[in-house]
Amino acid sequence: MPPTLASLVQHSALNLTVRAGEDRLQTPVRWVHASELADPVPYMEGGELLLITATTLDADDPEAMRRYIRRLVGAGVVGLGFAIGVNYEDVPEALVEAAREAGLPLLGVPRRTPFLAISKAVSAALAADQYRAVTAGFEAQRELTSAALAEGPAALLARLAAHVDGWAALYDASGAVVAAAPEWAARRAARLTGEVERLRERPAPASAVVGASGDALDEASGAEDRVELQSLGTGRRMRGALAVGTGAALGTAERYAVHSAIALLTLTTERSRALQAAEQRLGSAVLRMLLSGQPDHARAVAGDLYGGLLDAPFRLLVAESAESVKPAQPVKPVRDPESDHPLQLLAEALEAAASRAGEAVLAVPDGGERLMVLAVDGGAVVRACEGYARREAEEAGVVIGLSAPAGPIAAAGAYKQAEQALSVARRRGRALVEHEELAAGSILPLLADDAVRAFADGVLRALYEHDAKGRGDLVASLRAWLSRHGQWDAAAADLGVHRHTLRYRMRRVEEILGRSLDDPDVRMELWLALKTTASPVPPTE
Repeated sequence: MPPTLASLVQHSALNLTVRAGEDRLQTPVRWVHASELADPVPYMEGGELLLITATTLDADDPEAMRRYIRRLVGAGVVGLGFAIGVNYEDVPEALVEAAREAGLPLLGVPRRTPFLAISKAVSAALAADQYRAVTAGFEAQRELTSAALAEGPAALLARLAAHVDGWAALYDASGAVVAAAPEWAARRAARLTGEVERLRERPAPASAVVGASGDALDEASGAEDRVELQSLGTGRRMRGALAVGTGAALGTAERYAVHSAIALLTLTTERSRALQAAEQRLGSAVLRMLLSGQPDHARAVAGDLYGGLLDAPFRLLVAESAESVKPAQPVKPVRDPESDHPLQLLAEALEAAASRAGEAVLAVPDGGERLMVLAVDGGAVVRACEGYARREAEEAGVVIGLSAPAGPIAAAGAYKQAEQALSVARRRGRALVEHEELAAGSILPLLADDAVRAFADGVLRALYEHDAKGRGDLVASLRAWLSRHGQWDAAAADLGVHRHTLRYRMRRVEEILGRSLDDPDVRMELWLALKTTASPVPPTE
């Protein structure tokens, strides 16, 4: 630990005596400074032991000494050493009383003890403390490196928590807790997820100091649990985060340990990214085989890495950037690790969900503008995809199509289903559409876009304009006649008119539209137009 006023008083070669402030001798001393200025405050940084002979001071003036001592305390001076037998035979009583009133430790320095000796003692103690801190830091680095290589990040966190006498936690890029030490720290670390997400928004490397609750920490507040957050990763985007919780600010040795942990975890992260790139290339090959109808070869290539995924029903997800208008390209792993592309963010969110749940997932970028994902049906990745679409996909500019559950033999069909769902999602302006939505319910919602509505308006406009002039109810009559499959009596009864009246009206429809109702294609188009048009078309001027 650094030198204190108490350690200087106990130094046998200095022979210092305590004249005031006996209860504050445990204060650390950052440096020693000698000054005979009447106001040395402009040259102080705080934490110094000031040595004086009172050459320029009226040390017998109580009021002058009170003002002098108050200025020193305000500047952060931790103690005052007074040379005895130089200008004064003893420490003046006015100076002693002023120091006692202000609570400033006052030390008597005998004539035979030069100020230089005190400076050397403090310098030697500071150097020894720094050496101990560096030595302890190197020892911590060796321990942390050994733990990381032999047992992984969890063991590293356990060693780090012991070194800082606190707790430590590792987060992935999404802000989820990957590991924590001791075990009880996992719940406390989970409360800081929001802070980790905010840290992710800043360019790496980034850091923050917060309380255990996630609130910004005031260094002077004396909060019980002080947490330092540090981003991990070598690029401008965060790949993870380290949290270190302690009861007080970190000392030099503890900070060495934390910096060593950051370096080791960053190396682990970079190594993981290299492995992910290799897995991605393998996943691309597996997906090609599945889509080309070679499930057995795909299973053989996947091995243990993706084998479990191919043994159970899976979903195929196809995602596109909302700005992308390019057609599908051949599957190829193109992924910029420093990109903020929305598909990159989606891939990271789904991979993080798979990691937390212990699920296999196959995510392959497709041509740079698409992402294809194979995930367990009903698993955490599918749920995370649905949640991502609800929360973020629209803002992030991502459109997602999700296939029905399928197996390896039906992978090509699942891909077509996902593409169809993606096409509908784009047309409807939705973030996510599942193929089950297309197979259930009416076909009409699939036609609910501007082009179809424009067609319906064009087909029916003449009939609406005719009815608007009070010349009959041709639109209602056409709807009733089509709904009754051309049965005159039933349709006339629905309208409350004679069947001859209805026949006349249908002849007028044919005359106005210039089309024959005997043509089944015409009847189909008119029926779809009536179902698509929600309200009458306003007449043209």
